[in-house]
Order: sequence, then structure tokens, then C-alpha cells
Amino acid sequence: MKQTTTRILIVDDEPNIVIAIEFLLKREGHDVETAYNGAEALEKAGRFHPDLLILDVMMPGMDGFEVARHIRENPDLDEVKIVFLTAKGTQRDKATGYASGAEYYLVKPFDNDELVQTITEIIDYG
Repeated sequence: MKQTTTRILIVDDEPNIVIAIEFLLKREGHDVETAYNGAEALEKAGRFHPDLLILDVMMPGMDGFEVARHIRENPDLDEVKIVFLTAKGTQRDKATGYASGAEYYLVKPFDNDELVQTITEIIDYG
């Protein structure tokens, strides 16, 4: 059964990025939570049960790849779609991202309209 509101958790250590993405997605009607590091992301994911996780790679402490692996190991969160949104755009980075459990890998800088369209497609088509 399709929900009317999609729960999205944005994880990035850059407040300006978080605020911008949060604004874009709330404007589209999504229920958005934010986290600024890996530990906070895992805590909020466990409580919020997002449908979609937008995750940066480079963060202090636990990087995004490690966060994704932890999410994939948690049976309560195995339905979460993981989207990396990061400046790390080499083929090796992308391969590591997909190997850690992500369905999508987008590279910064990003176009706002393109990001919203991509998120909408992920939500609509899985």
C-alpha cells in the first residue's frame, strides 16, 4: 500500500546542503528529518524509519559507506532506499557506494530540479 507522504532522512555534515535539500523536499510534500553525522543518522533512522536515505560519504567519524552498511545489516531498515549524494565521484567511489548497499549514487554539485526529479522517480518506481 502506497503512503501519501514519503519519509526522507538527509545526512550530510554541511548545514547549507542539508537546509537546501530539506527545503526542496518539504516543498514537494515529503516528511523530512536531518542528521549531521553517521551516528546521528543511525539513531534517527532507527526511530524515524525513513523510506529514503540521502547520504553524504565524507563525514567526520563514521563515513557514509559505513552508515549504509549498518542500515543494510538492520532487518528493520531493509526496505530503505539509499541514495548517496556526494562530491566523491570516481568510479571506485561509486563502486564502493553500490557495494555498501546504495541503490543510487549522485555526484555534487547537483541541480535542484534534477535532484527532486530523481528522488520522485525513486519513490514512484523504486
